Amino acid sequence: MRKFLLLTICLTLAGYTAVRAQGGPMAVSAEPFKVGTFEIQGEPTVGVVLRDTLIVHLAAANRVLERSPMYPPVPMPADMIALIERYEYGLKYRLYELVTHLVNTDQLTGSLPDYIYRYQDLRTLPPIMYPGKILNAAVNFYSHVNESGNEEERAETRRQRRENRGVPYLFIKPARGAVIGASDAIIIPYGRNRTDWEVELGTVIGRPAKYVSATDAQNYVFGYTVTMDISDRGGRPPGGYGLRSDWFVGKGHDTFAPMGPWIVPKEFYGNPMENLRQTLSVDGETMQEARAGDMIHTLWELVEYASSIVTLFPGDVINNGTSGGTGVGTAVRGAQRFLQPGEVVEASIDGIGTMRINVEGEAVPAGGTGARLPPVDSYR
Repeated sequence: MRKFLLLTICLTLAGYTAVRAQGGPMAVSAEPFKVGTFEIQGEPTVGVVLRDTLIVHLAAANRVLERSPMYPPVPMPADMIALIERYEYGLKYRLYELVTHLVNTDQLTGSLPDYIYRYQDLRTLPPIMYPGKILNAAVNFYSHVNESGNEEERAETRRQRRENRGVPYLFIKPARGAVIGASDAIIIPYGRNRTDWEVELGTVIGRPAKYVSATDAQNYVFGYTVTMDISDRGGRPPGGYGLRSDWFVGKGHDTFAPMGPWIVPKEFYGNPMENLRQTLSVDGETMQEARAGDMIHTLWELVEYASSIVTLFPGDVINNGTSGGTGVGTAVRGAQRFLQPGEVVEASIDGIGTMRINVEGEAVPAGGTGARLPPVDSYR
């Protein structure tokens, strides 16, 4: 049913695009914009972000726009995944028209229409609620390959990795539960005291991709967002199956996948392999700063590798990995450092935006039979 509905909407949009093209298509927007999901009147609502300060209720603004005979009806997406699915099938031209109309009619200054909100007055939800898949690149920056040895050891490790890059290492991170928005908090799980940070660029897939080559990967991207890969470095307790490495424990806790505050469509960001700069600070102290030149595998290689294993669908997210400066490493600060309740984590990517997220501790859980993740201090 969903596929039939999507096909019907896409055919409608295709017809709309053809009609508009006869009078000259609106091929550009008067201003760049971003898209996100916000709580408006108690409901998750797709919004268009202008000037990083104004949130346009997309459906409400479009209804007003369509009162003019100049603008034929275009169905609006119910959520972000629907927007992403339809963006390249004509929907983006309606967004261009809407933004251009708001700019040309001077609706973004002074007293705002009732379908435009100020960013600080809304709760910011995860832009995608929720991705079907989140794929994270492990150890994809040379500065993150070895964060504990001396300078000579780290240089040697980087040299060896350059000479033997191999293929990327990707792992799946949970979506619903783990994904939170910029207005939410990172929760340190009960009994765990080695919670770490990683800032990453999230590449949002725009259309189904299978066996896509790196040279063609950009054509399958919708846009980019800021993400964090929060990690539990406490490990798995001894005994049982016997393995100490446990990616579910390390990456899968609730709130461990902050995303946002919005998504930048790719036409407004440029080539991330040329202009990427991602930073992270804790309580104002810079912990990480990296550029694309430090990456081992490019974003496009990550898409190629991922799509050789699974089909990527609109709204899936591939995170590019993180740089040196993580809490578990000692190369930057000389000692390990982990998140504490009451701190604020700020993750930024130039040209996209910033998430400032509070850190909280989890309350003591009640009950249980012992078949649960024990506190770190019970086995370390």
